[in-house]
Amino acid sequence: MSVIYLLLTLSVLVALVFFVAFIASVKSGQYDDSYTPSVRILFEDELVKDNEKLTNETNKND
Repeated sequence: MSVIYLLLTLSVLVALVFFVAFIASVKSGQYDDSYTPSVRILFEDELVKDNEKLTNETNKND
């Protein structure tokens, strides 16, 4: 029975270590997306044209 307590304690400890490492990496900006904003400007016109086309089609139907 003591082995179960030992394994349970170790697994909780390992989980806490990984959680702290994840929080530290998020706070340091490791998961920040630095690529998408530089590329977004290339595709923005297509989104605006599609939205205008949809708006015009819905206005014609009304």
